[in-house]
Amino acid sequence: MKILIVGAGQVGYFLCDRLSREGHEVTLVDQDETKIENAQDRLNVLGVTGNGASAEILEQAGIDRTDIFIAVTNFDEVNILACLLAREYQVTTRVARTKSIEYTGSRAVLSKEKLGIDLLINPEDAVAEELSKLACSAKAFDMAEFAEGQVLFQGYRITPNNPLCNLSLAELGELRGMYRFIVVAITRGNTTIIPRGDDSLQAGDRIYIFAHRKDLPAINYLLQSEKIEVKPTHRAFILGGSRIGVQVAQSMEQLNFVTKLIEKDEEHCYRLAEKLDKTVVLNAEGKDVQTLLDEGLEDADVFIAVTENDETNILTCLLAKQHRVRRTLALVSQPELLGLASDLGIDACVSPRLAAASAILKFVRRGEIISLTAVEGSNSEVLEFEICPDSDLINRPLKALHFPRGAIIGAIVRGENYEIPTGENVLSAGDRVLVFSLPEALQKIERFFA
Repeated sequence: MKILIVGAGQVGYFLCDRLSREGHEVTLVDQDETKIENAQDRLNVLGVTGNGASAEILEQAGIDRTDIFIAVTNFDEVNILACLLAREYQVTTRVARTKSIEYTGSRAVLSKEKLGIDLLINPEDAVAEELSKLACSAKAFDMAEFAEGQVLFQGYRITPNNPLCNLSLAELGELRGMYRFIVVAITRGNTTIIPRGDDSLQAGDRIYIFAHRKDLPAINYLLQSEKIEVKPTHRAFILGGSRIGVQVAQSMEQLNFVTKLIEKDEEHCYRLAEKLDKTVVLNAEGKDVQTLLDEGLEDADVFIAVTENDETNILTCLLAKQHRVRRTLALVSQPELLGLASDLGIDACVSPRLAAASAILKFVRRGEIISLTAVEGSNSEVLEFEICPDSDLINRPLKALHFPRGAIIGAIVRGENYEIPTGENVLSAGDRVLVFSLPEALQKIERFFA
């Protein structure tokens, strides 16, 4: 397919990298010549320098031959106008990222249908939702829901005193009678592998599992490496009064957390107080540790930093960790800082770039993909497929299907039932199949389920 991407920022570059690796013909448009040159040097893409909302520039980029048009600049108006132009050129699929303009909900005057856009994605909404879920998880640093929330994909760190440390996957499989989950990937350093029975879990590993929601309490207990004090009430501190901060605070209120939101702008604090029902809004700097201690930081269950500055988010999470806050979550936009934050001991980092890219990638996939999540740091993906009634995969055991190397089926969902697959499992029409795939297997997986 020919894909035209407007915007060479973090999201645009990420999409170019993923889609060009899969063999798509990708063209990138941006006004910054340096960014275009950088992308052309590193990626297999064609670059065009100019305004992505200009018909002349889009014609140079070959919009008349484009199958999918994606506008992800930092300016909502440019993205919307570019998609309107793409509609005039009869591009089949049009995607735009919006950050500040309201195009959804009761206050929206315009909608994606009126604008003729197939997908309007606001990464801030996705980020706020993910942070809220992670805040309630005992140890996971990554989380995604599949099959309408029945099955969860979660990432855990293996610490030296973790009960799973030095166990082989074969030994771990013997625990399935009590703990129903499957390890689909291990990240060790910069390498991600799909493990076999003789692979063992080592201290420092990051493992990714599939499990049914109802089994999570037992699994979290197994993976818990230190004793956690049970408190009658849960307390959350949120740093940053942005739209993300407000949405997370509202979610924490609904979950009955005693919530305090820290914002350094005094006037903005008054506006925040009007929006939030139960949250206490504090006018303070995030690095003013004494003020936060006076407000009860040491009793907090979770500290969530969502300012616009990655370094501030990382530093304040480390300060909170130093004062015995059990769980710290940081909003981190720069890819090079994500791994650093994790290594420093921050429990989980959420990337707006990845949230937007995951939603957009789903739109350009072939096959019966229902849902998709990109895994930060490894270029891997988790995909959810539905088996069609006319599929060639039906009524054949998995061991006979020649499943692509570099990928693994982590779960099969049939109605309300959930199965950890073996070679004897047989697929039926309507089954939901959850797959973890390394980057080199992605194209093969899409063709396998197409």
